[in-house]
Amino acid sequence: MLPANIEVNLDKQAIRQYIEKRLDEEVREVFFLIDLKKMSELLCMSERHITEELLHDPRVRACEVRKNRKRWWFYKPVLEAIEAVVSEW
Repeated sequence: MLPANIEVNLDKQAIRQYIEKRLDEEVREVFFLIDLKKMSELLCMSERHITEELLHDPRVRACEVRKNRKRWWFYKPVLEAIEAVVSEW
């Protein structure tokens, strides 16, 4: 029987990007509430722009939860509301 030689070339950068992408997708499914900082990170928009353009819309406000001075939004409903607002631009 002849010994088999198997050579596998791995692109470490591509593997790393794939793993990070999959982790991002999984983490997004886990979110229940997000704050303005996380929303800014996910939407790639500044907090000021989000506040001025999106948070005053009644569809987005319907997803808001407040306690004292802190504000959170339900993740899935607010993304759907933001998608509706942005599609009107």
